[in-house]
Amino acid sequence: MKRSLGYIEYGEDTEELAKFAKALSHPTRIAIIKYLENQSCCFTGDLVDVLPISQSTISQHLKELKNSGLIQGELKPPKIKYCINQENWKVAKALFQQFFD
Repeated sequence: MKRSLGYIEYGEDTEELAKFAKALSHPTRIAIIKYLENQSCCFTGDLVDVLPISQSTISQHLKELKNSGLIQGELKPPKIKYCINQENWKVAKALFQQFFD
């Protein structure tokens, strides 16, 4: 479905790109994604060890990334294991590449 912003129309791809861009709009979230790219998965505590911020702040950033679909979490009581959502990460890369071309 296309939407109109004044005279400019945009579709679902534009909305999805904006969702990914918003999720990546904070340096900590970019650092988390870069860390996860080099790991098969990690727990919040792993990120606390490599980032100079509190666990609660990291959890907030993980929530934003998860809500965008860029990462996914799997409950491993009492922890949550996080990894990049490979399917959505490929979509995000393609949308950004298309945008910058």
